[in-house]
Amino acid sequence: MKTLLLKKEEVRGLIRMKEVIVTVEEAYKAFNSGQVIQPPYIGIDLPSHRGEIDFKLGYNQGNEMISMKASSGGFTGNPEQYGVPNGMGTVLLFDGMSGALVCVMDGSLLTGLRTGACGAVSVKALARKNASRITSIGTGNQARMQIRAIREVMKIEEIHAWDHHPETLARYKADIESEFGIRVITANSKQEAVENADILITTTRGKGSLVEAQWIKPGTHIVAIGTDAPGKQEFDPQIFRGAKVVVDSIAQCIEKGETQHPLRQKIMAQGDIHAEIGEILLGKKPGRANDDEVTIFDSTGMAIQDNTTAAKIYRNAIENKVGAFFEFLE
Repeated sequence: MKTLLLKKEEVRGLIRMKEVIVTVEEAYKAFNSGQVIQPPYIGIDLPSHRGEIDFKLGYNQGNEMISMKASSGGFTGNPEQYGVPNGMGTVLLFDGMSGALVCVMDGSLLTGLRTGACGAVSVKALARKNASRITSIGTGNQARMQIRAIREVMKIEEIHAWDHHPETLARYKADIESEFGIRVITANSKQEAVENADILITTTRGKGSLVEAQWIKPGTHIVAIGTDAPGKQEFDPQIFRGAKVVVDSIAQCIEKGETQHPLRQKIMAQGDIHAEIGEILLGKKPGRANDDEVTIFDSTGMAIQDNTTAAKIYRNAIENKVGAFFEFLE
């Protein structure tokens, strides 16, 4: 058995956002169908002058693939000292039947793609059908990825955006309007941006409560992306009171997601979490009940999303004869 090597530019050409949305839906359904083994991920914090590296591992019975993704971040001196990026990603794919390594691929694009796609999946499942205005709190790379994905599942009439940094906000406006032709309105305040939202997306570093409960209008769908570790936060926990709360993984979100904060403050109990999103996609639980309901999708990101997306990239590479094989086992 040979192992396929896929470099970054090869990966970029092997997957489209529409396909990633399908792979993320596949991942959520597999997770809630008892087809997934997904141990808690391991994170190693290196000394402060370096950075951190995370390892996420998952097995999917549906495609008989085992994936391991290593993602590093920080490492601010990398470009100057070592000639490599600050953050890098690598995915290893193993055959689930034999345990043999079938593919090594660059993983630096994969996390951003599948995270963007998860927002689109939640919009399909939970947003009002007449939703047309998006608000983005945070305007970095993932904020752009969310728009790339969500525009595949709905027509976006306009975007209201806010960021701590005016220059970042201005670049976001120019980039989105140039790439998609969607009008971007730069808000004077977070409150102004949030009050205009049919769909609210937050993609910040999660360093404190940014969105207040009284700003959320009835019928808003919230896509909470930035909180993925204990202590991180983007929302006033009172927003969760009376809202329909849907998560990617209960086990992860009660410890690492935005849901940790209303649980800790006893604003809600774990039993108040309506569903994992895979349960809604499978029809096991209902989605939005009416147009006035506030829905929250708390996403921490799961290894199974990496698994299904990487497996699709691998299949596309084999089909299109992309990449280089090498003899890993002699």
